[in-house]
Amino acid sequence: MRHGKKINHLGRTTAHRHAMLSNMASALIMHKRVTTTVAKAKALRQYIEPLLTKAKDDTTHSRRTVFATLQSKETLKELFGSVAEKIANRPGGYTRILKLSATRQGDNADMCIIELVDFNETLLEAKNATEAKSTTTRRSRRRGGKAEAAGNEAGTSAAVVTDAPAATTQEAPADTATDTLTNGETREEAEKAE
Repeated sequence: MRHGKKINHLGRTTAHRHAMLSNMASALIMHKRVTTTVAKAKALRQYIEPLLTKAKDDTTHSRRTVFATLQSKETLKELFGSVAEKIANRPGGYTRILKLSATRQGDNADMCIIELVDFNETLLEAKNATEAKSTTTRRSRRRGGKAEAAGNEAGTSAAVVTDAPAATTQEAPADTATDTLTNGETREEAEKAE
């Protein structure tokens, strides 16, 4: 039984698993996205996120620690260069897993794409466009706009809500021609009917 064991062994020995995750982490850093199975992507996310956090602090010690894991000078240069520059202000969550609808043909394994969040330009542009489009308004203005729109559709004018306190109002004398009764007819029509 595997109660309480959080490591997915991925059907490999420890040395094989570490070598595979190291190679996948190097590929992710160099290419910014990798297509793999969902299980491997989740294991890779746990493996690479601490390395990306260490890369934000560019010291000799952090470089040696990351190099001991990745074993690739080109990957190290890319990680501490452009990748660390882009993730400098992000407090965590450097990777994103996007599940694909297709499965692998050989064994029907669920496939996904794991990518670095700050390097997906299309999603960043879409996010910036929605942030620029949305405007904040006060509730009272929103209600007034909806009430006016509803009143205009019904053919009547709706009262506009104002924030200022109302002054004393004087009632105008009621005009018999436009005064309406409860059943919808005017007083003049009611008098003619009698």
